[in-house]
Amino acid sequence: MPRLQMLLSVALIALAGCTAQEAPRKAELVQAQPGYTDLGGLRVHYNLLPTLAMNDAVARSYGVERQPDRALLVVALRQLAAGDELPSTGTVQASATDLSGKRQTVQLRPVQTGAYTDLIGELDAHARDQLRIELQVASAIGTGNVQFKRNF
Repeated sequence: MPRLQMLLSVALIALAGCTAQEAPRKAELVQAQPGYTDLGGLRVHYNLLPTLAMNDAVARSYGVERQPDRALLVVALRQLAAGDELPSTGTVQASATDLSGKRQTVQLRPVQTGAYTDLIGELDAHARDQLRIELQVASAIGTGNVQFKRNF
């Protein structure tokens, strides 16, 4: 019995040592990343969201099937003019790379949203993964590369 008490005492001391942690700190707000980049007179809006995050009506309007492990990339090109954003055209090539280094080319297609034409594309996006998106944008009013990351 004394041996059992000694083992329990040692175990409790060891556990006590494991729970000694740094004192809790106040949470710090992380600044949200902007969802756009300006390339000269061209503003490139972008977003990447799980298809399950869309409601049925939006998914239908985009012609997208809501599925687990799938994401929708949305890219919108706008011309900046006196503080306004006007419809613009251009070409966009997109790719996504996950944490394991697997690279996907994202096929973008146009969709009409009111007076604007946006570009959308579907890709694989698994839970607890991070995707790094790279956009190559070319337009008469602005050209360049855009990169952003999203966690799933």
